[in-house]
Amino acid sequence: MSNPFESIEARLSNIENLILDLKHPPKQQEKNQDLLTVEEAAGFLSLSVPTIYSKVSKGELPFMKRSKRLYFSKSELLEYVKGGRQQTNAEIESKANLYLKK
Repeated sequence: MSNPFESIEARLSNIENLILDLKHPPKQQEKNQDLLTVEEAAGFLSLSVPTIYSKVSKGELPFMKRSKRLYFSKSELLEYVKGGRQQTNAEIESKANLYLKK
C-alpha cells in the first residue's frame, strides 16, 4: 500500500509549480503577445482598420512588414500614444523658467 502522504506531497508540488507558472509566465509567451496584427492594433488604439492603414502609409505608425502582412509592436504603439501627450501648464512654465535661467 502506498503512503498517502507521498501522494499529497506530489499533488502539492504540482499545485505549487502551476502557481509559479501563473506568477512568472515564460518569456517566449510575452514576446509573442507583444506583436499585434492590423486588427489587434486597431482594437488596441481604438481606431478603425482603414485608419491604421492610412497612418502606416503616411509613416505615422511604427510597423514591421513580413511578406504581405503588417505587424505592430505593442510597446512601440504605447510609445507612439505617449508621444502625443500634451504638457501641463506647470510643466511648460517649469521648462520656461529653466530656459530663462540659462
